[in-house]
Amino acid sequence: MSHLEKDTFGAKLGMWLFLFTEILLFGGVFILYSVYLTRYPKEFGLGGKQLDLVYGATNTVVLLTSSLFAAMSVTAIKRGAKKATLTLLSGTIGCALIFLFIKYLEWSAKFHHGIYPNSPKLIAGPPGESIFFGLYYLATGLHGIHVIIGSVLMAWTAVMVQREVLHAGDNVTLENVTLYWHLVDLVWIFIFPLYYLIL
Repeated sequence: MSHLEKDTFGAKLGMWLFLFTEILLFGGVFILYSVYLTRYPKEFGLGGKQLDLVYGATNTVVLLTSSLFAAMSVTAIKRGAKKATLTLLSGTIGCALIFLFIKYLEWSAKFHHGIYPNSPKLIAGPPGESIFFGLYYLATGLHGIHVIIGSVLMAWTAVMVQREVLHAGDNVTLENVTLYWHLVDLVWIFIFPLYYLIL
């Protein structure tokens, strides 16, 4: 095994180990959700009905599209298509910004209606509803932070592609960043039905 192959293997292994810790992080949030769902099923259902399904569904499509662009960028760089790689990375970042803007609109609407952690409206209501929205803000806020981090990493990777630090012969960094982005997408695939489609 050459030195480059060892470095590539180590980089990929390190990324998978990191992704495992991220799965544990979000897994803890989902377990907490499950525990309280069994205790307050009615209140969680009422809380879910107050979320905007159109916003949630649109963001799901946006993130799935971004993952497609990210995966295609890896294929493009392996073929030596620098321009296509940069275009696809730009598309991924663009989708991330759209996602964050929609989430901003959604959160703003909720705050406008007095639905935010420890708001008088939630405190006055049933405790299960307050817990639902507390977990909603925790999960979507934590996910939003990961979207921002992923966007920064994508932009940094695009700069490296532009400078030809990353190219067809050495693209493990792009592969790892794309893996991270797929995890961000996967987490949303769990968030969307748990919060927006709950009955």
